[in-house]
Amino acid sequence: MLSNNNKLESKTEQLSIINQFSSSLLQITQLDELFDYVTSQVVSRLGFVDCVIYLADEQAEFLEEVASMGVAHQSIDYQVAQTRIPIGQGITGHVARTQVPFVSGDVRKEAMYIADSRPALSEICVPLVYENTLLGVIDCEHPELNYFTDAHLQILSTVAHLLSAKIYQVRTLDNLTTTVKQLNQAQQLEQCLLKIANIAYKSADLNAFYDDLYQIINTQLPAENFFIALYNRKSDVLEIKYLIESELKCLATPKISKDQLKDSASYYLLKSNKPLLCDQIQFKQHIEDGHFKMLGRSPLSWLGVPFTVNEQYQGVIVLQSYQKHKSFEAHDLEILTYISRQVSMAIDRQISRQALEHRALHDELTGLANRYLLFERVKHAILALGRAKQKNLHCLLYLDLDRFKSINDSLGHDVGDHFLIAIVNMVKSCIRKTDTFARLGGDEFAIFMENVQDKHQVELALERITNAIAKPLHIDGHVLQASSSIGVAFTESAKDNAISLLQQADAAMYEAKSRGRGQVCYFNNAMRRKLKRQADIENDLQHGIKNNEFELFFQPIFALQDPHIVSFEALVRWHHPKTGLVPPNDFIPIAEQTGQIIDLDLHLLELAGAQLQKWRRAGMPTIRVTVNVSSRHFASLEFVDFMKKIYTKYQLPNGTLCLEITESGLIENLSLATRIIEGLEPLGVKLYLDDFGTGYSALGYLHQLPIHVLKIDKSFVDQLTQKENPLVDAILSLAHSLKLTVVAEGIENPKQWALLKRKGCQFGQGYIVSKPLPADKAMELLLKHTEMVLPI
Repeated sequence: MLSNNNKLESKTEQLSIINQFSSSLLQITQLDELFDYVTSQVVSRLGFVDCVIYLADEQAEFLEEVASMGVAHQSIDYQVAQTRIPIGQGITGHVARTQVPFVSGDVRKEAMYIADSRPALSEICVPLVYENTLLGVIDCEHPELNYFTDAHLQILSTVAHLLSAKIYQVRTLDNLTTTVKQLNQAQQLEQCLLKIANIAYKSADLNAFYDDLYQIINTQLPAENFFIALYNRKSDVLEIKYLIESELKCLATPKISKDQLKDSASYYLLKSNKPLLCDQIQFKQHIEDGHFKMLGRSPLSWLGVPFTVNEQYQGVIVLQSYQKHKSFEAHDLEILTYISRQVSMAIDRQISRQALEHRALHDELTGLANRYLLFERVKHAILALGRAKQKNLHCLLYLDLDRFKSINDSLGHDVGDHFLIAIVNMVKSCIRKTDTFARLGGDEFAIFMENVQDKHQVELALERITNAIAKPLHIDGHVLQASSSIGVAFTESAKDNAISLLQQADAAMYEAKSRGRGQVCYFNNAMRRKLKRQADIENDLQHGIKNNEFELFFQPIFALQDPHIVSFEALVRWHHPKTGLVPPNDFIPIAEQTGQIIDLDLHLLELAGAQLQKWRRAGMPTIRVTVNVSSRHFASLEFVDFMKKIYTKYQLPNGTLCLEITESGLIENLSLATRIIEGLEPLGVKLYLDDFGTGYSALGYLHQLPIHVLKIDKSFVDQLTQKENPLVDAILSLAHSLKLTVVAEGIENPKQWALLKRKGCQFGQGYIVSKPLPADKAMELLLKHTEMVLPI
């Protein structure tokens, strides 16, 4: 099911599901067909294997099953075990009673869970509610633990929201049809109301919907003066969305000022949440009572109905008559009340669609454009270069906040988020409204400046941006000062592409970062050659894996107190068929950036497992080998299965193939990483933390991950040649308190060895014993320098 989860993470896929579902609602008029469509088509696209829809009875005492889809759906004997559930009983009944969604990653831990005949470990249940009225619930289960994600909850809630509106619409239409027949009203009114219900779902454009709506209303009611207004609770602003005066449409959409808003009859309706039907005398009486003031002409007849769209928006729909022979009656109020509900649903649908589109194209924290939207705008601007009559110039700025990670690690993510938002607001004031400001992830941002006059214009913008970012910020009681490394790249040819422009700006940013804090660097030919080499390496990496061009060299890890070799670290070498030996520093970072590191790591683990088997079959001593892997492997439980296959395939004794991660390789999901490491425990796989002390993540790792071995970074060991290094003492003391084994890297002379030995460091690694060696040479060295192997 991993692919379904990944697929659901795409905001575009979410939007596709919702749009297809919304379109299907137009075609389906029977509730039983609708429910079957939801369970068999919509929910199945989410990767669910079990779904039941329940509806509440009229007394809201029970939930009745109306449709289902399950793991046993192919069997003609499949039935839902619980077809009738009392409100409040079990998880399903609890959701119905509270009208609050519920998600559980392990229902075995839920006291209110009532076991079904089908196996299930995860459950997600969302209510079907319309205007605070319970209609039913959608309940889904899955046999895997922790299957349902926030993305599942978000899209299932949206489906439930649209389904609730459709249920309410169908029921309303049924009730309305019955009422029309009972009152023997004209067939024309029935057709008009049905048309309104239909266009409420069919119209994707609200302006077109309002036009069609008015044309229908005008055939049934006195509608020479008509308006629909929307009130934003957050901004306290009432905006006229559609306005007809004396049968003429007003193209302007005025906003009622806050000073006038509180005096308007519309605001009175919104606050009372009650419709208002009155003649001229009654209207004036409301004014005398202080309910509202006269704004404009005094109507002879006034009819208004409020409606609620969502938590943020309310609306009013108002008819005014200034002719004596055209007044409104109670029957007109009933019609307008029905129409207001259709208007509410139409507006809510568009707001929901716009919200999904916005989330798909914008960063959730800052509200800035995301990488996809940035690419689209850059691509469009580059294409326009070919059509422009005059020569235009576009510029892309790539910004990386210096040392932002230290703020997150030392002060917490809340402070970090508030810091980012403050920086974004400052930068916004320095750029044009036409510029695209995007967040690419973490503390990396991009600004696309389209159609700049010359490079001097960019220099002025850069000066404003760097000065603004450098100003001290007061964030949650902390005074923080930032700086940014900025890369700059230009394009003036329609033959360029968005990806290349971003790569160029990114390369310039990394060059700026290497020069120190607060630097700006422009992309140049030297960087172009470097990018070309990186692109070549990226293209050749996969071929290298297939053609077995990678070889493992082995550097010994040795005991300091009783000198002998105890294990090897496997280090990769690439024998490129054209360029010769490629150093790891030239291709490992590129593999990490492109994601190819996953395949490369798995290939190297295969090589290590095969070499261990080869040594054992040759009667050599059993030795441990550690392989440095990317932290990306600790984001999927599939890695546990892969390691088990390696141990089985090469018949490895437990604990002979272990893993190293570098401290700089940040693991985002520590709880999942812990589960993976614990899953490796039956194999005896130990986790080494490499380059300890060089980053900010190590202490968090030590407290939250089952680390077994620390490796002190070579930079600390180098200093022991000249003087004592208190950090080495601190690391050894910390390791001792946590009962961790320590390996000192980069030991190159006897003085370093002696000092580390005296300080109680157990193991070392470095050129003083040996550089990395091919497999046969490494085993020769082992046979000369050990009679037994210690487990570390």
